[in-house]
Formats: sequence, structure tokens, C-alpha cells
Amino acid sequence: MILSRLLAFAGLLTLPLSAFCAKVDTLDVPSAAMKRSMRAAVIVPDSYQSASSIKAKTAYPVLYLLHGGGGQFSDWLTQTPDKKLLHKLADQYNLIIVTPEGDRLSAYLDSPILKDNLFETYIVKEVIQKIDNTYRTIHDRKGRIITGLSMGGHGALYLAARNPALFCAAGSMSGALDLNTANWRITPEFATQIEPGFTRILGPRGAMPDLYAANSVVNMTETIKASGLKLIIDCGVDDFLIEPNRELHRRLVYSKIDHDYTERPGGHTWDYWQNSLPNHILFFSNVLKANGTVSQ
Repeated sequence: MILSRLLAFAGLLTLPLSAFCAKVDTLDVPSAAMKRSMRAAVIVPDSYQSASSIKAKTAYPVLYLLHGGGGQFSDWLTQTPDKKLLHKLADQYNLIIVTPEGDRLSAYLDSPILKDNLFETYIVKEVIQKIDNTYRTIHDRKGRIITGLSMGGHGALYLAARNPALFCAAGSMSGALDLNTANWRITPEFATQIEPGFTRILGPRGAMPDLYAANSVVNMTETIKASGLKLIIDCGVDDFLIEPNRELHRRLVYSKIDHDYTERPGGHTWDYWQNSLPNHILFFSNVLKANGTVSQ
């Protein structure tokens, strides 16, 4: 498995840039739930525009790719060392990639406190509907997958596990899988810095421990098991979020939930995520093939 991933990534790197003609759209995706408008980037593979694909009305699988805390929808296009990474992967796998907005710290959940932080509703109802109504997509969980980094890793597993009718597979890269920051390897200064963001959406941690626990993926193994999702999870051994990732892996193993888990050298960096994403998409490609939902 590891060798096949390395060969796939090596092949991707050796192809000339001219071979990748995917285009990027930026869509306004208004949220009726939150009463505001946000944007999403959509990377459409070159094959989508071909005359034969249009004539055949070929439908494409969609990867929803979530950004991390402190970021925005465009990060996956602007922050990776290789600015053409998503273009290459969209073309290589004949896949539409969508990078929706998740705000600077939303955890991709519906806050019980703030009505302008309803990101579960936004992603699973409003964004997906907009994409399916705008592009030739496979309108079925068999052709829909989701992954992300850090906060987006938490969001991907959280959204997929809670909405298994929408996704067939999910992944997490360096995921913030426990919203209790006391279980992160961070300095007291960093903990103090990010605490107001969590308090904003979930209330004070000391006063609302059950709310933090209920919304943490690390505590959702029964929901994950019931979902039947295909899972891929990885984290760098030098990442400050390594312990929540190890704990989720331990709990998944204990509950006999099949999943692909990897630890590699690296920290909470774009170099790490650039190396991680091709592995995730190779994993998803195999799931899509098994589902019969790969675009030719």
C-alpha cells in the first residue's frame, strides 16, 4: 500500500505542468441559515470540459476539501508549496475538488450559542446543493468524499459520521479531533490565544465540558461505526495534535472499526499536508472504483 502511494505521487510529480489544465471557479455560496454569503473554490478537471464528456453528460465524483483553523476557503490553492497541486490531482483522478469556507474557527459544527456559526448545516445542505445544482456531479454518497486538515480534519470526520447518507468516505490530516485543548501539545500562551474562539462557539470549556466532549470526533466512535464510512487518518509525529489522533486510532481499533491510519515524520505544516493529500485521494480513488463512480 505504501509503495503504491509513493509511486502514484512520484508519477504525479514527473508529469509536465502543461498536462494539467484543470480550471478554478470561485463561487458565491450564500447561507440562508447564517444569513450571510461566503465563497468556495471549485477545481474542475480538464476532462470535464471535453466535447465527449459534455455530450455524454458525464457526472463526476466530488471531494470536499476543508481548510484549518485561522484559514479560509482559498488556502488549499495558495498555501501549498506547489500551487498547482489541486489542479494536478483533479486531472489525474477526474475529480471535482471543492474547498468551501469554514471561517477562522467554526469546528464545522452548528453552534448552540451563535446563529452565525451553523457550518454543519451550511456544508451538508447549502454547499452540496449549490455544487450539485451547478456542476455535473454524482448525486449520491457513492460519489461524494470529504477530508481536511487540522480543524478541517475534525470537520470532515464529524460531518461525514453525522451525515452518512451524503458521504462514502472521509479523511483527516493532522486533525483537531479533540476540542478539549488540554489534550493538545501546546504552550499555555497558545491555549490562552485560541480559547476565545472556542468559547465563542461552545461556551467556556470549564462550564460546558459535556458540550465539548459531545462535539469531539474522538468521542464519536459509535457514530462512526454506524456510518459505515471508509476512513483514512494521518498525522505527523511532531504535530501538536498527535495525541488526539493516536487516541482516536486506539478507540477505532478497540471498536473494530476498519480504517487506514498513518504516522509520518512532520509537523503542522503545509509541506506535510502537501505530501498527505495525494495519499488521501489515492485512497478515495480506490473507494470510488469499488463504488463504480469513477469518471472515465
